[in-house]
Amino acid sequence: MQLTYQPFQLLLKHTFTIAKFSRTSTPLMLVQLTHAGQTGYGEASMVPYMGESHQSAAAFLSKVDVRQFKYPFNFAAITHYLDSLAPGQPAIKAAIDIALHDLDGKLQGRPCWQLLGSDAAKMPVTSYTIGIDTKDVMLQKVKEAEGLKVIKVKLGRDSDKELIETIRSVSAVPLYVDANQGWTDRQQSLDLIYWLQEQGVQLIEQPMPKADTDGNAWITEHSPIPIIGDEAVQRLADVDAAKGVYHGINIKLMKSAGMYEAKQMINRARELGLKILIGCMSETSCATLAAAALAPQCDWADLDGPLLTTNNPYPMPLMADGKWVLPADAGLGLTV
Repeated sequence: MQLTYQPFQLLLKHTFTIAKFSRTSTPLMLVQLTHAGQTGYGEASMVPYMGESHQSAAAFLSKVDVRQFKYPFNFAAITHYLDSLAPGQPAIKAAIDIALHDLDGKLQGRPCWQLLGSDAAKMPVTSYTIGIDTKDVMLQKVKEAEGLKVIKVKLGRDSDKELIETIRSVSAVPLYVDANQGWTDRQQSLDLIYWLQEQGVQLIEQPMPKADTDGNAWITEHSPIPIIGDEAVQRLADVDAAKGVYHGINIKLMKSAGMYEAKQMINRARELGLKILIGCMSETSCATLAAAALAPQCDWADLDGPLLTTNNPYPMPLMADGKWVLPADAGLGLTV
């Protein structure tokens, strides 16, 4: 087994602004694992607020002993091994996990989505995310989303209604909303939620700060729209705590440390009766195909990473009718 990696800076089409942060690019670490003549590809998307960087990723990879990755891969044991090397750092752990899943599929000659038990016919549409911006730029972003079936809107500031009204002035497609912990007043939030329902909003992510369990639970109890935990739900251990606080959870491979634990989170969420949105950070085709392999097992998808960037190092995956098309090729189906 051979491990190689290289840093990469993923550039965004527009400045990406949410309730509390803005950025124009995202540091990635592109990872390859080669074994028996096949190479698996993975990536870490290290958005700044998660605390990872090119430096931390390289330091972590320097600790990884690839002799631990014996074939056939025991993904539970591998996840435990990676966690034993350092706490946190889920994105770089995800890069290794994704590369191993890609490699596993290639060694077996089967697509990852088949190995994970997904039904390609159940792929949900993916949303196109529009960050907080000026009216003119918002209208430009809506135009760029033409052909997609759902728009996701970042909210969490005093301009929330204005942003929705701007989109509604030119588009009638269903909306998802992500407040990114930006709301603080329960009653004001609930009043806004009822207004958002009238505007065609179908779900709302993380309305209040993740530490405000009571506030989020109160909103969930009273909301006519599904409330989804995002920042509050990182890894498998967080899923049980979401029950009674949210209607559902947002699973991202860069939070879950990869595909293996994301699958465990899906299974546990189903056992608890929680809805599931599978989402992403700023990602290339690589991590998008990894998440898409699990998307048919989820209720909603927000896998728009390659659609929001300008220098994706891989070809764009095939999309049809607003849905990613799962490839028949072995592994992730990534073209390199």
